[in-house]
Amino acid sequence: MCDRHRVSVTSARARLTRPIAVDLFSGAGGMSLGFEQAGYDVVAAVEYDPVHAATHAFNFPECEVLCRDASNLSAADVLAAAERGFKCLHPGVPWPGRLDAVVGGPPCQGFSTGGKREHDDERNDLLLHFVRLIEELKPPTFCLENVAGLLESKFDKVREEAFGRLRAAGYALSGTDKPVNSLNFGVPQSRRRVIVLGALGDAAPSRPTPVEGEVSVEEALDGLPSPASYATLLDSDEVDLTPEDVERRASIKSPYARILAGLEALPGDKSRPRAWEPSTLTGSRRTTHTEATVSRFAKTELGAVEPKSRLYRLPLDGPSRTLRAGTGSERGSHTSPRPIHPREDRVITVREAARLHGYPDWFRFHTTNWHGHRQVGNSVPPPLARAAALALLGSLGYSPVALRAAVSLGDVSLLSLSRTKAQPVMDALVEELPATRIRKPITQDDQAADAYQAEVG
Repeated sequence: MCDRHRVSVTSARARLTRPIAVDLFSGAGGMSLGFEQAGYDVVAAVEYDPVHAATHAFNFPECEVLCRDASNLSAADVLAAAERGFKCLHPGVPWPGRLDAVVGGPPCQGFSTGGKREHDDERNDLLLHFVRLIEELKPPTFCLENVAGLLESKFDKVREEAFGRLRAAGYALSGTDKPVNSLNFGVPQSRRRVIVLGALGDAAPSRPTPVEGEVSVEEALDGLPSPASYATLLDSDEVDLTPEDVERRASIKSPYARILAGLEALPGDKSRPRAWEPSTLTGSRRTTHTEATVSRFAKTELGAVEPKSRLYRLPLDGPSRTLRAGTGSERGSHTSPRPIHPREDRVITVREAARLHGYPDWFRFHTTNWHGHRQVGNSVPPPLARAAALALLGSLGYSPVALRAAVSLGDVSLLSLSRTKAQPVMDALVEELPATRIRKPITQDDQAADAYQAEVG
């Protein structure tokens, strides 16, 4: 998706000090962003859903996005995509023919504690395809992310096979014994995940280093205006802020929110700056609830669950519970359960969910609420991914330099494509589209899934 005739913004020194990575099962790009912030050049991403692949292409215009099912890919396929991405990022520089890190979070619903866990779910096999690609590519390091349920005894067989094969391939592993919680890495959300890091040789990578303190929901949402103030957001996910809201945004007090709003730099950030317009609010399409729903939400205390919809109301002085993704079309198109806003009687917007996940405000998601919330809920919180990436740097010996020249984001039309329209744009194979894996007919399209939220429960 990159412009191969564009002049590179990367210095010669940066080319020598930034490790090269690819992101498998990339989704919208939470893992890619965290690794980029740590100083990696994420030159390629693999994502089989063309809607998510298009979103990744928008946010990472210098990355080669391969819209394919990873279970059907070979090491040669991944390396070819990495070479294309490297040449896009570094025109005129010889491709080194190697990767420093392979990262990814294979779809985890089969292991998830948030729903029905199935030891024979075919998605569990994707973990072993991740392992297969590590065996074939033999990168010096890798990062594997998954849900905490992977460590349950129910999944001993697939887990032990995966970790056993990785060790047999020569990798020393860390993080195989217990999960981490994103709360401990500066994310205002309780989200338990397994982060397995591997390095060739006898020395296992260090574990991701937690940060001090926790971020509250109130701190995370600081400066975001009420979408109810903008009629445009009934039909669009973006709007130009009023002068009053622009001023309010500039006066954000929360250090966490100031960083995500671009008012302060993330300490140690080595990602490519994005050119964007801070006075435009994005990811904020409104959800119109019935009067009965609004009344029920109004009676729900902070931190409590509304009885009929079973939706949880966010607290102000603490973190959010785990944000859920719902299911894709291949699993019935169930809408993600969106928390109730702590101050307003409505469910949260995609932008508010992104703040709770650690995404900067320049990062955009699909324009429909259904896809947008799925993309956030399915992704790795960037601060957690960044902590894992920094831990792997110790095994690689790199000292990445910061990049200063801003890069433009992709074509905004990528964010509103339906799955059918995204397929040719992203060069996806028709036989690998999510819709071909449906076990029962789908009756909801993207807009119908949005409409479902109008009467939650």
